[in-house]
Amino acid sequence: MRNLLSLLICLMLAACAGPKYTVDDGRAVNETLLGHIRSYGMGEQAIRPAIARSADLKDPECDKQWELPFALATSSGWSETDRVAWVRALQVDERLTVVATAPGSPLQLGDKVAVLAGLKTEDTEQMLNGLAEIRDRGRPFSIVLSTGKQHVITPFEVCRGYTRLAPPSTPEVQDYHWLLSMHSLEVPKVGLSDDEALWVVLWTQGLSEEGGARMKTFHYGSKIVGTLYNLVTLATGLKGAALAAEAAVTAAKSAAQSVVTEVLKQQLIEQGKSLAIQRIREGITDAAEKLTRQQVVNALQAAAANRGSLSGVARVGATVFDRADSWAFERVAKLGGNPLAGFRLHQKLIERSFTGNAFAFDAERLDALSKLAETKGLGYEVQAILNGFKPEELLFEIGAMPLASAPAAFSFSGPEDPGQGRFARGLIDAMLDMPMASGPAKK
Repeated sequence: MRNLLSLLICLMLAACAGPKYTVDDGRAVNETLLGHIRSYGMGEQAIRPAIARSADLKDPECDKQWELPFALATSSGWSETDRVAWVRALQVDERLTVVATAPGSPLQLGDKVAVLAGLKTEDTEQMLNGLAEIRDRGRPFSIVLSTGKQHVITPFEVCRGYTRLAPPSTPEVQDYHWLLSMHSLEVPKVGLSDDEALWVVLWTQGLSEEGGARMKTFHYGSKIVGTLYNLVTLATGLKGAALAAEAAVTAAKSAAQSVVTEVLKQQLIEQGKSLAIQRIREGITDAAEKLTRQQVVNALQAAAANRGSLSGVARVGATVFDRADSWAFERVAKLGGNPLAGFRLHQKLIERSFTGNAFAFDAERLDALSKLAETKGLGYEVQAILNGFKPEELLFEIGAMPLASAPAAFSFSGPEDPGQGRFARGLIDAMLDMPMASGPAKK
């Protein structure tokens, strides 16, 4: 009996000495952040299966990257109350937590990673560093969950261009790079269908394939001192990366002022407010509800202004957005998807006045892609998706307006004038240039 009592005491002491993880204690949290975290999770859960689906392309001509059949997040580094929001929204605590899976993934939503290929530490940054390095070897590796269950994970190969979402603390972040594109949380908020999620993934890969050489030229001689670890941290909720994103937002807003004229900016702001108020009054639950022609024109102008306001490497990428459209259009069908998914996503976005992203087309992109659809005999279907509006007529109507997508807005500075400040070439480029906070993982 005495031995049993001693054993129980030891077990209790061991339990008390273990790490404490955040639980939802019912406290009030920032409801806006909570909503963004939920949108982030919803987006990851749509995009991760699409990433796995894109692997079936097996395109011999595109550059390749390794991917995983799951996505992880952590609340490490956030304030106590914000950590509660992460738990409430996605059951994410300080540990690396599975927030999305692809079909066939051995890991499930909510699983906590305890040991990664022999590495066990409470330092989530070091764990992420290890994950990036192990993934990019392309070989199977083991993961042990907090339950003690062990799984073997096999990375799979996809066309280059990681598809990632903005951190919930900065939902408006968007950045485009040949290694990774980060999309604002406007995109998942519309509720992505399987084919729309596939479009997002293929478009991101197409941007890398079609614009990679041009974006690398703009990067010029800057030495990348970090590793892809820094790109992984951008997509995990890790607070350090979120702080970098906040700094990048400030830099991007400052840069945008030199691109979009004050007159056009104010015009678009007022139009956007008016449309948003009207849509709230009318409700946006009926997807068949039509926008007026003026509302459509306003949305196309706002999308053009968004594209024209990008800076750094993303600005160079914006010069080939139309090529990425075509790249995705051709490949969605090869994977058994609807090639008109891009038009459907565009329409869902502008119906909600969501134009701060790459998937709400401006007039030029809409017209170019619709002409490609016409060559496939899909012109009438496109017009139906756009609620009867013809892209060429909208382009003609906008023609004389001072669009941010005018050719001059899409020239880019030469290597001798990259801009000032850490984020002059964008969030992703800056993260690649930042030294790692933690040393390399040890196996």
